[in-house]
Amino acid sequence: MLIAQISDLHICDDGALYKGVVSTNEMAMAAVRHVNSLFPQPDLVVLTGDVVEDGADTQYGVARRILAEVSAPLILIPGNHDDRDRLRAGFPQHRYMPQTGPVNYVYDALPVKVIAFDVTVPGAHHGHLEQNSLSWLDETLARDRHKPTVLLMHQPPFSCSVPYLDKYMCMEPERLASVIASYSNIERILCGHVHRGMQKLWCGTLVTTCPSTATQIALALREDAKPNSYLEPAACLLHHWTDGDGLVTHTSYIGAYPGPFPFA
Repeated sequence: MLIAQISDLHICDDGALYKGVVSTNEMAMAAVRHVNSLFPQPDLVVLTGDVVEDGADTQYGVARRILAEVSAPLILIPGNHDDRDRLRAGFPQHRYMPQTGPVNYVYDALPVKVIAFDVTVPGAHHGHLEQNSLSWLDETLARDRHKPTVLLMHQPPFSCSVPYLDKYMCMEPERLASVIASYSNIERILCGHVHRGMQKLWCGTLVTTCPSTATQIALALREDAKPNSYLEPAACLLHHWTDGDGLVTHTSYIGAYPGPFPFA
């Protein structure tokens, strides 16, 4: 099974530039073309939040048009720049999403189960755990302790050593840890939000963050660092699962690069 992960598209209104600098709409279209060109084709594409920039109805219309070109089945979760209700209204064909409240659901049509866990806080950039959602997650995981499972979140549940990003992580991660640690079949926790690829061993599993299809947030480990973004290569993640070997994660850069060169 092959899962392609894209994240943080920040799609804007037609003709608008993200932060007045770049066309994230064109970058999102390039990401879709890249995913469609993969061989083998993904069995599933997951989008881990920040589908649009401002949560506006018009932006979801643009996003729906762009993402309709994805060849493989696509599922998504909201990020802090999204609006849950407008997201639902903007993608009415995605009937797996609950009609109210956090966008928590299970996609269980393939060898790896995917659980979407919405930790966004309306109107805020950090993530937090609603008790009802946490209880739902525990009950959902308890139904099958054996099938390989991937958990989708937007904000990662760990401090990443970039001070200005740590302010916007999923707060009180120990509450989630108390649930995750009880299950040995969680192959990955897949996040977005930080616009960088990061990995951390956490509660017996691996938390992996996906680069953005747009700009990348600066890797600044100093306490006095100020937030910055750069046009580093955009990327998606490919999570390849095989029975017996589990999940291997690859970074797949979006765009054309020199090569191929002779392999010695």
